[in-house]
Amino acid sequence: MRKIGYLISHKNNERRRALLPCDLADVEHRAHLVVESGYGEALGFSDMDYRVAGVSVAERKAVLGCDVLVDVKLGDADYLHEIAPGKTLVGWAHIVQKTDFAKAVADGKHTVIAWENISEKGRYIFYRNRELAGETAILHAFTHYGRMPCDCRAAIIGNGKTARGAYRVLCGLGAKVDVFPRKLEALFREQMTQYDVLVNCVMWDTRRTDRLIYRSDLKRLKRGCMIVDVSCDPNLEIETSRPTTFDDPVYTVDGVLHYAVDNTPAMAYKTVSEIISRAFAPYIGDLVTGRCRPSLEAAVAARGGVLCDPAVFAFRSRQNP
Repeated sequence: MRKIGYLISHKNNERRRALLPCDLADVEHRAHLVVESGYGEALGFSDMDYRVAGVSVAERKAVLGCDVLVDVKLGDADYLHEIAPGKTLVGWAHIVQKTDFAKAVADGKHTVIAWENISEKGRYIFYRNRELAGETAILHAFTHYGRMPCDCRAAIIGNGKTARGAYRVLCGLGAKVDVFPRKLEALFREQMTQYDVLVNCVMWDTRRTDRLIYRSDLKRLKRGCMIVDVSCDPNLEIETSRPTTFDDPVYTVDGVLHYAVDNTPAMAYKTVSEIISRAFAPYIGDLVTGRCRPSLEAAVAARGGVLCDPAVFAFRSRQNP
């Protein structure tokens, strides 16, 4: 049996949590779970609430000693140099784009279970988080734009769950919205100068060497345009995009406002924490026993330090030709 530790993410304004006391009643092996002291405070849960539910509470250093570490924003972990080799790390990893994280995983011979790759019966288990990414990005970005959606014409690139969330909020607030699925990328590039707001929700193939929006395109865009980059892939589909934070969410390049906060669902941290905890609770037994169901096995992005996705190496070679 393995000990599972739940860590508080230190990423800017990250208050989402992976385990709530109310979801522990049907979880086996609760005695093998440890949460960091203060884990539930942002959500109104005390350490005693967790103890009463049957799990242990410990200081961060002790939690880092657990066999399995669960961290909502795993790809932004700041403790990999502090832990022993051979851990199992669980959370949103994005190991292809997070090159420093990938290197630390390889050096530490860790195994990574990437939340972004867990699906059951064809559906992503945290699909609602993706919708919320689109919803919250629109709500937050417009607080820095100085205009209301009802005064804008918007283009959404992508047709997945994130795009659906962005579309829902934009339409609900009166914007005129056009959606460009992946197969209409060329049409988007032809028509993007017509819009006040461009919303990137596409899941970009990291092996591609072309871009959706080049810096040279910015001078052609409508004056006062805003790019809302929900996907937040630096050095990929939008040449001038870089991840931002809640404390400093926007910047301007060539007169175009860019919004690229890369953890926007954290705005709705209570809602998302409930989604995560409820959806991931059934997998806790697998993590404790080490006998993982197929859907969890399919989400292994690294095993014992060996990176499983060949896209990691393709992306690295692109960044370091």
